[in-house]
Amino acid sequence: MNRLPLYLLGSLVLAGCTMEPRYQRPNAPVPDQWPGTPATALGEAAPTYAAGVAWRDFIVDARLRQVVELALRHNRDLRAAALNAELARALYGIQRESLLPAVSATGNGGKQRAAAELTQPGQPRTSESYSVAAGVFSWEVDFFGRVRSLNKEAWENYQASEEARRGAQTVLVSSVSGAYLALAADRDALALAHHTLDAQQSSHALVRRQFEAGVATELDLRQAQIPLETARASVAQYTRAVAQDENALALLVGTTLPTELQPAGLGRDDYFREVPAGLSSAILLGRPDVMQAEASLKAANADIGAARAAFFPRIALTGTFGSGSRELSGLFDGGTGTWSFLPSASMPLFDARTWTAHRAAKVQRELAVARYEKAVQSAFRDIADTLAARATLGDQLAAQERLVESLEETQRLATARFEQGIDSYLAVLDAQRSLFAARQGLVALRKVTLANRVQLYTALGGGGDAEPATKN
Repeated sequence: MNRLPLYLLGSLVLAGCTMEPRYQRPNAPVPDQWPGTPATALGEAAPTYAAGVAWRDFIVDARLRQVVELALRHNRDLRAAALNAELARALYGIQRESLLPAVSATGNGGKQRAAAELTQPGQPRTSESYSVAAGVFSWEVDFFGRVRSLNKEAWENYQASEEARRGAQTVLVSSVSGAYLALAADRDALALAHHTLDAQQSSHALVRRQFEAGVATELDLRQAQIPLETARASVAQYTRAVAQDENALALLVGTTLPTELQPAGLGRDDYFREVPAGLSSAILLGRPDVMQAEASLKAANADIGAARAAFFPRIALTGTFGSGSRELSGLFDGGTGTWSFLPSASMPLFDARTWTAHRAAKVQRELAVARYEKAVQSAFRDIADTLAARATLGDQLAAQERLVESLEETQRLATARFEQGIDSYLAVLDAQRSLFAARQGLVALRKVTLANRVQLYTALGGGGDAEPATKN
């Protein structure tokens, strides 16, 4: 009887080598420091601030948190990314099973009752019989690591898809927050347009009364109509913008947004937590898009190992176990069982497809390196641009607030001089036009300042629920 225990075959697999090149992360092709900040080296381990701060902790506003939660449940793009990750994990599981032998078994059994006249005295008339057969089919002994390389490639592809899902969630959190701020800002602008329209209607009515009394000229009346119609156009413009913002936000959320969750306006600046300054530039290595590119690079590296192993023999074992039949009536004594393993090896002397596949795998790895380096460069620019905006937005916002205060006083003085007959209405018109534009600019700057905080958080890799998945 030939016997080859499964644990012995398993040890043969584990003793095999691998043909994969030794993986080494490419050097980051970016400066070692953020522009305008002290030098900080790009280390191997990225800080985990953004990835460690879940979006629920970053977003302070309770209504916005509920809106993001709705989007995470209903957004179709995020759902597709999650399904892609689930599919990749299933494919990894299928590939992993190829490391194990496939075992199948069949069995038969039955009972038979003989006629009384055909049964010897003292023997039972009923007999039972069975037969069993089992087989192990085409188990490739992975001496050169081909199957393990394919398994590693499938795992890294799964990791890449998981990082793509995490990146999709990061983008969704950022997009929903940005759309929410845009809606809030346009509602503020619409309220400002309505307020300006009311003021211009009152001013126009005053000039008309003065014109009818012979105090103001027709030119004054025509000039007073200009800001009135401008305000009416602004009301129409921002009414349209608010409707479009609501549609954009509803598309991102993936469902109808309840009225109680919609913003009335910006109103304040505490929607989000502040992101600390002075973070190391190595944090960009933890961004989902960079980690996705690195996982794809590792998959391409494993593919080279599989392609190299294709040049070596493939050794497979086909094993079968069979048992004889046994009559439980005692007519036959015992059953029989045997193991038999038939090793086979195949190795073509020359296969153009194998050589081509090897070259293609090396080119794919170089492409993956280029994509990884481009992802690092893009991440660096995203963060550098956001930091540059952060450094100047505070000063710009403060200056805009002072400008609005100055123009409010200018308009008050110009209106008083006109009412006293010292100046024409042209001075009032200029002051009103400048003040309206300055107030619009202030609303826009407040939105940009808050959006910059979201952009910095997501640019640093934030927007997820927890740390990235641990790799094997």
